[in-house]
Amino acid sequence: MPLAPDDEIRSRENLVAFVRALHQDFLRRGHEWENQTLDAFLEGLAAWMNDSEGWYRNFGKELPAAGDWTFLARALQAATTYE
Repeated sequence: MPLAPDDEIRSRENLVAFVRALHQDFLRRGHEWENQTLDAFLEGLAAWMNDSEGWYRNFGKELPAAGDWTFLARALQAATTYE
């Protein structure tokens, strides 16, 4: 399930599968996660996104300039009410 630095998610379907795998990982071993609450998870998400350029640089990569940030923002917002 870990996403290695060279792994890429190239489609919406792959992203859906990854998020579902992440959810299953939380159900199995969420007690081992650093961010076990929604509050902590969202704060960790924001912090990593803010610092992500450094993460990419550490692996000899560049932050993707053409990422669909709006899609991700809409998905995160929709998850607050979507069943």
